[in-house]
Amino acid sequence: MSPLQGLKVLDFSTLLPGPLASLILAEAGAHVIKVERPGSGDEMRSYTPRVGGESVNFVMLNRGKQSLALDLKSPDALTTLRPLIEQADVLIEQFRPGVMARLGLGYEQVREMNPRLIYCSISGWGQSGPKANIAAHDLNYVAESGMLNLCAGADGAPVLPPLLAADIAGGALPAVMNIMFALRERDRSGTGRYLDISMSDNLFVFNYWGIGNGRVGAGWPRAGGELLTGGSPRYQIYRTADERYVAVAALEDRFWANFTKLIDLPEALRDPSAPAETVIAAVARRIAVRTSEQWREAFAGQDICCSIVATLEEAVNDPHTSARGLVPRAAQTDEPVVPVLPVPLAPVYRREAGPRAEAPALGEHNGASFPE
Repeated sequence: MSPLQGLKVLDFSTLLPGPLASLILAEAGAHVIKVERPGSGDEMRSYTPRVGGESVNFVMLNRGKQSLALDLKSPDALTTLRPLIEQADVLIEQFRPGVMARLGLGYEQVREMNPRLIYCSISGWGQSGPKANIAAHDLNYVAESGMLNLCAGADGAPVLPPLLAADIAGGALPAVMNIMFALRERDRSGTGRYLDISMSDNLFVFNYWGIGNGRVGAGWPRAGGELLTGGSPRYQIYRTADERYVAVAALEDRFWANFTKLIDLPEALRDPSAPAETVIAAVARRIAVRTSEQWREAFAGQDICCSIVATLEEAVNDPHTSARGLVPRAAQTDEPVVPVLPVPLAPVYRREAGPRAEAPALGEHNGASFPE
């Protein structure tokens, strides 16, 4: 039996954070009804590329859910939603603060219908504070959290991050974690809980070490100046002869000793007291004389914490990725096959590939209810 079998989720969210959170719950067995605006639905439905007329992004994030197309401003909306709210265990919403309350669907309002409901609001800045209603996207949250300032390129300017850290690590994953805490709490108390999930709040944990250093007077971190931001030869990226890169993370002494011996770094430069800039330059010269494939062969079987920087295509097709069962599953049957998103569930909790649970058409389940 799936661990969340029988859990009923009503999802009002769009795009990435909320839909990913409800997808994780669905993959673990929950029954999810996705409420969408009539006509266009979730904005993600319009994203490209498309397969069989459907957005690949939407299919990956919404497989196995039901779709209810409903105008939330309609006078009849609450009549339609009331029986679903009364049955639901979890409600997820992602509007700006105050929007759900104006629609008659705020926590205080729906708690009267279902006091056991876990109500999870995901927002960029949280439900309170000076920034609560400011429009923003992932890059803005990363910029204002101090993270982007520590990601510098060769010219010292911040580098555009390719990952949606705020949406996923700051929004979707904390939402799931706190929903599970609230459900466990409800097991004891019998009552629901309101959850305020702020994507920007949840980014600060990534810089725990920098906050600690700054607060105790050891200095606020600088791009290119600290152990994890480019200031150390032991945690660094080096260019190879074929214009690829080696990622070195030989932080501990034993890894550093093994690595520097492998590349034949002079003994004087292996000492921790050697100037970091000098050592970085010397290691860079050593790495630059061989191709990435030559270094891959040299690193094989060595205890050194070094990797060739892979492309996403290489990573997806890596034998280890296949061995972990991340790529064979499909979200729908059209060609090319849309892959199932490898959500962070232990393999024992992942939903089986077949029969495949495809993403719903807009309004496909209007009139449907939660199963008993």
